[in-house]
Amino acid sequence: MILGTFLSLAQQAGAPAARQAPQGSMLTALIPFILVFVIFYLLIIMPQRKKQKKHMEMVDSLKAGDRIVMTSGIYGTVMGVQKDRIEVKIAANVKVEITKSAVGVILAPGAAPEKTG
Repeated sequence: MILGTFLSLAQQAGAPAARQAPQGSMLTALIPFILVFVIFYLLIIMPQRKKQKKHMEMVDSLKAGDRIVMTSGIYGTVMGVQKDRIEVKIAANVKVEITKSAVGVILAPGAAPEKTG
C-alpha cells in the first residue's frame, strides 16, 4: 500500500504537464520591493537631503563676527571664512580652525551663551 502511494506520487512529480505552476509576471513580484523603496525614500532620504541642504546654506552664509556653536558644543566667534575651513576664536588669544561641517548653530546677533549655576 505504501509502495503504491509512493509510486503514484513519483509519477505525478515526474509529469510536468499534469500540474502547472501559477505564472506571475515579473512586475507583480517587484511591486513590493518598489513600494518599500518609495516609502524608504519619502520617509528617510528626502528629509535628510533637505536638512543637509539647509545646513550647507547656513554654513555658506557665515561671515566674520558671527557667533556659532560647534557640533562639539564649543561656543565661538568666526574670525575668518575660507573655502573649506573657518577660523574661530573660542577664548582670549585662542583661535582654532575647524571644518565647515563642524558648525552646529549660528547664534542670533546679541545672543550670549547661557550660564548655568
